[in-house]
Amino acid sequence: MIDQAPDADGSGTVAEADAEATNGLSESEAQARLAAEGPNELPREGRRTTARIVIEVLREPMLALLVAGGLVYFALGDLGEAMILTLLAGLSVGITVIQESRSERALEALRDLASPRALVIRGGVRRRIPGREVVRGDRLVLAEGDRVPADGWLVEAHGLSVDESLLTGESVAVRKSSATAPFPLTAPRPGGDMLPYVYSGSLVVGGNGLCAVQATGALSEIGRIGQSLASFEIETPRLYGQTRRLVLMFAAGGVGASLLAVMLYGLLRDNWLEGALAGIALGMAMLPEEFPVVLAVFMAMGAMRLSRVRVLARRAAAIETLGSTTVLCTDKTGTLTQNRMAITELRLPDGRSFDTRRGDAMPTDFRSIVTLGTLASAPEPFDPMEIAFHELQSRGDAGQRAPDRTEAWRLRQRYPLDPALLAVSHLWETGGSEQMVAAKGAPEAIAGLCRLEPHDHAALRDAADSMATEGLRVLSVAEARWTGSTPPANPREFGFVFRGLVGFEDPLRPSVRAAMAQCRSAGIHVVMITGDYPETARAIAREAGIAQGEVVTGPMLAAMDDAELARTLQRVTVFARIMPEQKLRIVAAFKAAGAVVGMTGDGVNDAPSLKAAHIGIAMGGRGTDVAREASSIVLLDDDFGSIVTAIRVGRRIFDNLRKATAFIIAVHIPIAGLALAPLLFGLPILLAPLHIALLEMIVDPVCSLVFESEIEEDDIMLRPPRHPDSVLMPRATLGWSFGQGMIAIAAIAVLLSWGWAAGIGENQLRSLAYFALVAIILGLVLVNRSFSSSLVRAVTRPNRALVAVAASVTLLLLAAQFVRPVAELLSFAPLNISEAAALAVTVLLVPLLLEGLKRFLNAGRSV
Repeated sequence: MIDQAPDADGSGTVAEADAEATNGLSESEAQARLAAEGPNELPREGRRTTARIVIEVLREPMLALLVAGGLVYFALGDLGEAMILTLLAGLSVGITVIQESRSERALEALRDLASPRALVIRGGVRRRIPGREVVRGDRLVLAEGDRVPADGWLVEAHGLSVDESLLTGESVAVRKSSATAPFPLTAPRPGGDMLPYVYSGSLVVGGNGLCAVQATGALSEIGRIGQSLASFEIETPRLYGQTRRLVLMFAAGGVGASLLAVMLYGLLRDNWLEGALAGIALGMAMLPEEFPVVLAVFMAMGAMRLSRVRVLARRAAAIETLGSTTVLCTDKTGTLTQNRMAITELRLPDGRSFDTRRGDAMPTDFRSIVTLGTLASAPEPFDPMEIAFHELQSRGDAGQRAPDRTEAWRLRQRYPLDPALLAVSHLWETGGSEQMVAAKGAPEAIAGLCRLEPHDHAALRDAADSMATEGLRVLSVAEARWTGSTPPANPREFGFVFRGLVGFEDPLRPSVRAAMAQCRSAGIHVVMITGDYPETARAIAREAGIAQGEVVTGPMLAAMDDAELARTLQRVTVFARIMPEQKLRIVAAFKAAGAVVGMTGDGVNDAPSLKAAHIGIAMGGRGTDVAREASSIVLLDDDFGSIVTAIRVGRRIFDNLRKATAFIIAVHIPIAGLALAPLLFGLPILLAPLHIALLEMIVDPVCSLVFESEIEEDDIMLRPPRHPDSVLMPRATLGWSFGQGMIAIAAIAVLLSWGWAAGIGENQLRSLAYFALVAIILGLVLVNRSFSSSLVRAVTRPNRALVAVAASVTLLLLAAQFVRPVAELLSFAPLNISEAAALAVTVLLVPLLLEGLKRFLNAGRSV
């Protein structure tokens, strides 16, 4: 324990029954309750340790298939292929585990930073303790700037106002009152004004109070929401299921083809050993181990790319899902807006107004409004509106104070907010005989203080209503002069003069408008869900650039059945006055309509809908632990524009994954064809397991590095989201891949026929086939690099990974041609000039022919 101090009231001996009420719990009672009821923190059973992440990754069926393939080859004695598969599996698992572990460590750091400390009274002594040690029955001392560590009833409340936006979504603080014992057993819902109850996670922005702790940990309002998350399961991305089916299809085909090759060799040639080798080679040629490698590497690398722009992907697979989002449900406070107050409009009694957002120099008449509001605020404020006064006062255009204020000024008397008078007044000594009083508060309260005539009162009310319809929060300011020696007990005794109105708004984040424009161009339907009033929500939506549509309020939503809600969804762009449980219903309705739903938020009230959505996006800076842990993606900089970046990355990943998959299918056809050629045409075995293993060392890096590094298509954010049920490989794209493979094997077959007819030796024929196959593979990379760009653009467009792979392959071929030990190991023989020329013509014709067909068919554009 630290920061011990004697209790300020110096109370003496009291009755035993009143000891807890006045002196708080004794230390022994507190420790007993801590042991019996547990610490004041949310359960952490769901925390993803490194070991748990490893288990989750290894349980993925596709990676399990990759590891199993390595074990099969090891059992067959093919150590090289077994080691290659195991190495690739380990690399994929390692990248994923490292990235997701980094994300979890970052979240733990955020949790530790957000953990509040608490000032409690125990045994009549104030003690500063960790928030996790607060127990039921503790007396909490609350002051400006404190984060409330537990739920409880207010025994005392002196001008206490609390920001409960993390629970309610409302950016404006609510006032609190005090309660008397015995306290009710049922706690009120958060968000009401003058409630004698505070909630864990809320922030004290004004006044002070004393709280009797009612609920801690999982029993608090935050805890109950956190507990409800356990019933939600995060959906497996559709892409994983599609890729799994593709893998199983190819694996089944490979096994069948291998068994058929063994049987045909054994029965037709009576050579079962050669048949076994041919079967193994054919199985290796058709085994689609690249698919799981590519998917794992693409997702892990995508997560790393996002981390560079301060976006944490807690689950790497969620990035692709975000790229297919069709509906984005966004919270307002702290997500679209900055969760702070800024003064945007000043209005004088004569009706003249000044918009502070234009950046013009502030006229002298309006400076006095800002100065009076600042003088009526705390010198070191926590209240968002008081902070806004100080910020505007400190700007250069408001630097000249009116009335003039010097160092001789001293705050003499404060008149805090009172339920009977919703205004704050401060009496200032000015160094002269005349003292000054500055007041700010609700327009009706200031009108009463100023004793306005009926027509002036009506004009003030109309002006305030006009500003409110623009989505502004409105305060009035007034000024009085006083020359007495003893300040009056009630501020109503001053002769106040009305000076003007001040309009506040929670400003948009700078990136929001541009991000909304990109969402519109990308066909993403953005819906704002907020607990704010419909007028305010509509104004913010209009300013943010959200498409204009219907506004549905919480009561309207409650009156709708599921069928009516489903019919209304397509017309709604704003949901206002929404309760937390209604957010969950909205997300469920969109999902039932077939949409891929993304949900953004930062508050505890957002957590259930974050977890229920296909992709939950939490704010890392202002967000709560509960929201972050319920999400799949965390924006560390709380920048709404980062969502668009993540969507762009998700779409790029899917595009490049489709390109890589098309390439894999196309490449496996000529590889399988060369493995089958000896059986069909009476040729010697051209591809042994070692040759295919070397091919896989080319194909895998090409898929994992070259295609992953491809830049995005030009229209990536100009096309609508793909249909939720669309497959990774549509029929047109699958047909295009088979077409590429058939043209490649046909070209190699023509080349081999020419070589066989020319009577070249077996090793030269093998060299010719292998070199042609490798060169054509590189040609297929160029053809598949882009859906729309020309072959010339594919050659000239920068891609460092492609350069590295092409250079490595060239060195390998040169070594196989000119380094005798390598050539002997691979059973290759040098090619003469005519053979090299025939090879060059063949490998150049294939990509040129495919490029012409791509332009004609435009098959790669199928979505």
